[in-house]
Amino acid sequence: MGVTGPAGPVLDRDEVDRALARLGAEHEAIETSLLALQDHAGRRLLEGAELTGVTKERWTATEASITLLWTYFDAYTDALRTAREIRARRRWSSREDLVELTELLRGESVTVAGSAAATANAPTLAHAPGRLSERYSLTTLVERMNELYARSLDMVVAADAVWSALPARIDLLAAELQRTRRLAHSVGVRPGEHPAGDDLERITRTLTKLREQVISDPLAFWLPAEGSSAPGGGKPDTRIYDREARALEDVRREIDAVLTVRQDAEQRIVKLRDLLSRADRTLAEARTARGEVLAKIAATEVPVVSGPPTALQEQLATAAEYRRQAQWHRLSPLLESLEQKAEDELLRARESLTAVTAPLAVRAELRGRLDAYKAKVARHGFAEDPLLVERYEKARRMLWSAPCDLRAAEQAVLRYQQAAAELLGTAPRVPGPSVSEDRGGPGA
Repeated sequence: MGVTGPAGPVLDRDEVDRALARLGAEHEAIETSLLALQDHAGRRLLEGAELTGVTKERWTATEASITLLWTYFDAYTDALRTAREIRARRRWSSREDLVELTELLRGESVTVAGSAAATANAPTLAHAPGRLSERYSLTTLVERMNELYARSLDMVVAADAVWSALPARIDLLAAELQRTRRLAHSVGVRPGEHPAGDDLERITRTLTKLREQVISDPLAFWLPAEGSSAPGGGKPDTRIYDREARALEDVRREIDAVLTVRQDAEQRIVKLRDLLSRADRTLAEARTARGEVLAKIAATEVPVVSGPPTALQEQLATAAEYRRQAQWHRLSPLLESLEQKAEDELLRARESLTAVTAPLAVRAELRGRLDAYKAKVARHGFAEDPLLVERYEKARRMLWSAPCDLRAAEQAVLRYQQAAAELLGTAPRVPGPSVSEDRGGPGA
């Protein structure tokens, strides 16, 4: 290291050679990066696009930054070439050469002239308003070029990433949307007639608008990565696209359901007719049984049996009409509702029949119990016992007469059982009454 000059200590020959080698490597790397930026597909797309919004604003500044980058690079190239020429004058540089090289390599020896537009738009010159030139050291110039390059590349990469990701996906979804619309139209799912048809129209409008916005303002759909300083750190914002893709999938499932209805509509309608017919027959049987109970069972309350399911029959006729007119989108929800209602109606009819015929079931149980005890005492040789014969005949007359008083008949059967048990020498059984006072009578 020599004496001190305006740029600091004078460099010796070895230090000058090392500095020139380092600056040459930096020059080559910067040139490679600038040429790659110049040929970047995203930059070419930005140059030819009709931009709007935030992308237009940032591209205007980025274009000025790229122009300024080349201005800086040219000044850097000239300074490096001058330094190499000075070093090449002599194999052993003189002190004057070393002083000149030190000033050139370390001092603010590079003058950069900027146009008014570059000065106005490039942030690196914003600190010196009104000045059309700046003096830099080569180190400072490299730092500023790196800053401008990173900022420019970040903008270009972000726009290119959005353009590479979203438009193609939107186009694929739009093609799927068109196929879905044709399928929906074939099964009667149309706007104004079915919610799925309205959804398809809304998705179409949203995708059309989204594609236009992505093409003209890609940076509006860029999500920078938090804490990342690398150029292009982030990802495309696909939230709107993802939402519409999910909405289209929901519509597809709805249309698939309608298609399923079209394929098995006749079979489902036949099954519904059978269910309602069985419910109607069960209710008719319950009404007949109710008349029989009222005629044969005394002192009992029998529940009223409702009429046939005429409302469901009318809805079934409507479903058949929808099928004839190929209105599958209306038939689908109607069949789903009818299937549940028809199952419920059949269950209700069966419960009604069970409730109505309960007194007859009680009478049948008492008859069976009476005959079972008669057979038992007969096996033991007591069939002709006067008391048993008397109580048996009394119970039998009650159970086989009409109308039958179930309470009295049950007491008669219990008395017969008690007499039989005493005669057979067994402890009397206390059965749970099938007709008890607290229930209010059979069928209550």
